[in-house]
Amino acid sequence: MANSSGSQGTNVIQNHNFSGGMHSWHPICCESWVVSAESGDCYAVVTNRKECWQGLGQDITSRLSPGSTYSVSACVGVSGSLQGSADVLATLRLEHQDSATTYKRIGITSVSKERWDKVEGSFSLSCVPNRVVFYLEGPSPGIDLLIKSVVITCLSANGRERVDRGCIAADDENIILNPVFDDGLNNWAGRGCKIVLEDSMADGKIVPQSGRYFASATGRTQTWNGIQQEVTGRLQRKLAYEVTALVRIFGNNVSNTGIQLTLWTQMPDLREQYLGIAKVQATDKDWTQMQGKFLLNGSPSKIIISIAGPPAGTDILVDSLTVKHAAKAAPSPPPIIKNPAFGINILENSDLKNGTNGWFPLGNCTLSIRTGSPHILPPLARESLEPHEPLSGRYILVTNRTQTWMGPAQVITNKLKLFLTYQVSSWVRIGSGASAPQNIKVALNVDDQWVNGGQVEANDDRWYELSGSFRIEKQPSKVMVYIQGPASGVDLMVAGFQIFPVDRHARFKHLKKQTDKLRKRDVVLKFSGVDSSSLLGATVIVKQTKGSFPFGSCISRTNIDNEDYVDFFMKNFNWAVFENELKWNCTEPQQGKFNYRDADELLDLCKSHGIKTRGHCIFWEVESTVQSWVRSLNNNDLMSAVQNRLKGLLSRYKGRFNHYDVNNEMLHGSFFRDRLGNDIRANMFRTAHQLDPSATLFVNDYHVEIGIDPKSSPESYMEQILDLQEQGAPVGGIGIQGHIDSPVGPIISSALDKLGILGLPIWFTELDVSSANEHVRADDLEVMLREAFAHAAVDGIVLWGFWELLMFRSNAHLVNAEGDVNEAGKRYLALRKEWSSHAHGHVDEQGEFAFRGFHGTYDVEIVTASKRTTKSIVVDKGESPLVVSISLSSRM
Repeated sequence: MANSSGSQGTNVIQNHNFSGGMHSWHPICCESWVVSAESGDCYAVVTNRKECWQGLGQDITSRLSPGSTYSVSACVGVSGSLQGSADVLATLRLEHQDSATTYKRIGITSVSKERWDKVEGSFSLSCVPNRVVFYLEGPSPGIDLLIKSVVITCLSANGRERVDRGCIAADDENIILNPVFDDGLNNWAGRGCKIVLEDSMADGKIVPQSGRYFASATGRTQTWNGIQQEVTGRLQRKLAYEVTALVRIFGNNVSNTGIQLTLWTQMPDLREQYLGIAKVQATDKDWTQMQGKFLLNGSPSKIIISIAGPPAGTDILVDSLTVKHAAKAAPSPPPIIKNPAFGINILENSDLKNGTNGWFPLGNCTLSIRTGSPHILPPLARESLEPHEPLSGRYILVTNRTQTWMGPAQVITNKLKLFLTYQVSSWVRIGSGASAPQNIKVALNVDDQWVNGGQVEANDDRWYELSGSFRIEKQPSKVMVYIQGPASGVDLMVAGFQIFPVDRHARFKHLKKQTDKLRKRDVVLKFSGVDSSSLLGATVIVKQTKGSFPFGSCISRTNIDNEDYVDFFMKNFNWAVFENELKWNCTEPQQGKFNYRDADELLDLCKSHGIKTRGHCIFWEVESTVQSWVRSLNNNDLMSAVQNRLKGLLSRYKGRFNHYDVNNEMLHGSFFRDRLGNDIRANMFRTAHQLDPSATLFVNDYHVEIGIDPKSSPESYMEQILDLQEQGAPVGGIGIQGHIDSPVGPIISSALDKLGILGLPIWFTELDVSSANEHVRADDLEVMLREAFAHAAVDGIVLWGFWELLMFRSNAHLVNAEGDVNEAGKRYLALRKEWSSHAHGHVDEQGEFAFRGFHGTYDVEIVTASKRTTKSIVVDKGESPLVVSISLSSRM
């Protein structure tokens, strides 16, 4: 390839001012010629344009260098029956061998008739594809495009880490054409309905906010009907975009409803994807702003952005739509917490020595002080607070409760510190008269927003430990804490109620000791094969190449089109679970119409890199997740469909998935059990085991480890597992999802201790933590990873994603949208490094070298005066030292 473009100032474009006629230029599906002006200058006229993308282009492939940055400036105009202005775009068409053609937008400008303007921008390519065509396009069909000159010059030859990071012309350029409808409805279309240009509606009560017009999507007969614009070729892959729209609704007697903004993509292989970008509750009273972000991983052949969602008959009004390259957010500053006072109770008069001082009744209930409560701290608080004085034995008796929310309350606004994790602990009890188990909760009212501080279910008149945690990350004007929950008429008793900040790092010291004991083993290398004189003092270098403990992540088919995503995944995880691709509603969305293609491609990727996989999930017990055709079946047909699902999935993938989540979230749903009887769950396990005996079969549920949901307490989970086993279900593992906020170590560890009694391996199957501050997120993640890794019952950890905009929960990512590893990601990588072993030293007089290392695979390099030998060994679990004999004979 020629490299003439490597010098600054050289114009990449040939015949840049059309003095040579149309030499080197070619019209794209239209006509063109050169006109000589009175001044002697020439310019090209591009006419007979029937599509916006038709224009004038030039092949510049041979004049580009990889890694160089190029500046673009074109002098352009328009002509024809034009009112107002028209957009002119500078674009690159990139034609790759054996893959799809992609487009890069370089610049855009708005041009009026009878004047020249400039479209400017820049681009850089880390590698030059088979063919690169520069062209100018953009005005509406029927409008002639005028081009006076084009200059593309090389600015630098600096390499870039990622191809697409700097290739957008300017961060403030709007991808959307005609965004405020100044050019009527050009570039816009109805999606299954009509669109109408409006300057006002409802007798002048509805007027545009950002321009002269707005659009109305009317005649809507389906919720998916709306307004859309095709943006093919205007989006860059692997760039984050932010979207802002002003919307409202009109008609059909609907005053408030949801509106969604969706991106539809179609790949060259016709695979389609709908990506939800933003949603908002819109009203008929005023314009409502909706905002969101998205990331394009692949290179679609067609992309459409649309706004839809309200019930049929309701008009959608759109004032404006903006899609821009998302500004790179500044890194979160680490929170500065002065005098955190770890372990100090922030509640006033917690021991009740001063009666009810500091407490007040929420509602018209009555508070009084009694004696006879436990004198010891609840166990989970005891672990965090030891040493501590005994409790006073006094408790608050709450009577005359006429609502479930009534109970003892206290305002704690000025006692809280932002970003601190607080542990909640209390003894609670209910009075007589309850006809069913009662949920007792610690609730926080934070500026009228409800926060769950902990929850427990009381079945009788014993004292129960209530525990939980919370964290406040934005300065509140008022915070009130109260205990509530039992049914009206049921008395409530509260003793030893405490809220205190947790010193996580103090616990980490304990966990590090536990980890060293559990996950490491002493190793003795015994060398032979050479005489002792040449062996003594030889250098030994031990490097761990692979850990045996499973650290995994969920992945999805569309995300693996992003090679940076795949690279991070392959380097830092050794297990995978598919986010949606194996679920029944994805593999058989319509009865008899199967899609295993996405799951097959993910499996092939994992197999090629030695990644083990979990099968998530065969069934999902929560009714809202069950596809409509399954819900509509009668019981006999439903049973047949269940058996067909088991046989079809397990036979197809026999031996390929190491685990299966058999029936997801059985503590929170009961669709199959309600329809097919209690035995159906055990039947699913038994049949799955018969079809694929090699797979370990898991139960899987959420909120198990955090004490805020009585439905999924460790005790409830244990009861469910034992019931399944009694029915002959071969339950082989316990899945804890782990979608958690403000985790507290002793609470997590206690849940694991209880479940560990069953003797089954425990996996965190969907772990994520969420905080807008990435330093706090990193701390939360460290709590969860250290607690899990230090617990003997835990056999694996799988994160529920790691890449921004490609995760179930926001503010949970380890890697920012465009590939920067944030503080949470750095913490994860640091822990993985901490949990790998390296050693070096010399062979002793006995011909041995000893070290202690984490379980996994190692390379052992032995360097003597005459040669260098490398041997691979595996350090597995075991209480006694592992003795490995290594021969250094010449035959090696």
